[in-house]
Amino acid sequence: MAALWSKISAVLPLNEEQFPLEFSDKVESSVVEILKQSRQQLYSNSTSTSRMLNAQIILDFSWEKLNMGTWRHVDKEWRRVYSYGCLFKVGALCREDPSADEVLQAVKTCDMGLLMGAAIMDNILQVIVRILQGEVSKSIKEGNERENAEVKRIKIECPHVPAIKEELAVPRIKCPSLESFSTNYLLPLKPLILEGIIDHWPALNEHPWSIEYLRSVAGCRTVPVEVGSRYTDEEWSQTLLTVNEFIDRYILNKDGVKGLGYLAQHQLFDQIPELKEDIRLPDYCCLGEGDEDNITVNAWFGPAGTVSPLHHDPQQNFLAQVVGSKYIRLYSPEDTDKLYPHQSQLLHNTSQVEVENPDTERFPKFAKAPYLECVLQPGDVLFIPVRYWHYVRSLELSFSVSFWWS
Repeated sequence: MAALWSKISAVLPLNEEQFPLEFSDKVESSVVEILKQSRQQLYSNSTSTSRMLNAQIILDFSWEKLNMGTWRHVDKEWRRVYSYGCLFKVGALCREDPSADEVLQAVKTCDMGLLMGAAIMDNILQVIVRILQGEVSKSIKEGNERENAEVKRIKIECPHVPAIKEELAVPRIKCPSLESFSTNYLLPLKPLILEGIIDHWPALNEHPWSIEYLRSVAGCRTVPVEVGSRYTDEEWSQTLLTVNEFIDRYILNKDGVKGLGYLAQHQLFDQIPELKEDIRLPDYCCLGEGDEDNITVNAWFGPAGTVSPLHHDPQQNFLAQVVGSKYIRLYSPEDTDKLYPHQSQLLHNTSQVEVENPDTERFPKFAKAPYLECVLQPGDVLFIPVRYWHYVRSLELSFSVSFWWS
């Protein structure tokens, strides 16, 4: 660990004068003054205690600002302040021969900045966390034999796959042309399973995604996790865990935790570029009106039994299955009146009906709603048209990637 600070300092500006600290008047002068003190400490021989104290003051003050109202109303300036606080805390943790625990704490600090802050200094927190992760990877090599046995046991378990009636099956086509897909499915907004269009992904080839692989590239990284089998349940909540903690608790069930957890993340691929390099945008996204920057890429990783209740999204969706299988049912927007959406604004895009166990007395019209269904297997990509209702249940340990585009 002794050489760690030299690696980190090599990516920092050469001196205090070249270290940018510019904020609008929305940030109080007293906060800017503490930021300047922390910058000065980064380039001087201050004690680690004083560095940590100032960094924590910045983090605590900006955290309050980040949590005062709804997220969309949080000013970006305060998100930048929070990121600077994370950077200075990492400096305090890593300046003097840090322990393994301090390095892990520094990784978590970077992740909090990447999740809650805004990019600063050419996204320097992303650069630093990759340096830190390299150090962690060198030092963590334990429990492999026991874990491999548990992982193999999970993979061997055969899920109960629902029988799909031919007349209800989502159609499948292998590598349709852009023109054919646009004419026959995109423009008329019809669901389709596209086969063979992600066979070239590294996630299915050079770097096949597995528990072992996720541990190796992201095990120490802190990510948001949904706790509960579905987001409409009263006990559903969100928390922050490392990927290793999530796998141990909800995939391998080492802690004996009851219930389900789901890593459903909109920022995972930006936060962990190693995973982003393992996937590619489907070519068919070029048929959209926006550019690549407007495509939202989401990760969905969880055990068997996790459910996305019947709902619809405001954009076109390509759902790519990488690991495991999922049962999916689709309903046309034309049958919305039979699907009983929640009345609240928050859940207006979600049905009240439990699709595989409907209450026919409360929701009598639901049984008359026509639908299509499928089991999505690794390598399959499901096109879910905009506002098309869909219900998803993981049949086994599953990792999917969805692309939302317009």
